[in-house]
Amino acid sequence: MAMQSADIEALIKEAMPDAQVTIQDLAGDGDHYAATVVSEVFRGKSRVQQHQLVYAALRGRMGGELHALALSTSAP
Repeated sequence: MAMQSADIEALIKEAMPDAQVTIQDLAGDGDHYAATVVSEVFRGKSRVQQHQLVYAALRGRMGGELHALALSTSAP
């Protein structure tokens, strides 16, 4: 079952309320997305740590409901 971009955005914003989130469906199939996430939570964290925070926000849906997510993360 594919995820909707609004669901991805909601999960990220629930974990990081200040986040500015932009989601793009790369293939039109609901399985391949690109996300840009800007949050103060990322300040001082490595890119790997930033991505781990986003994956944690998705609560285990990566690899299941969500097949692929290209991430771009940064602090404001």
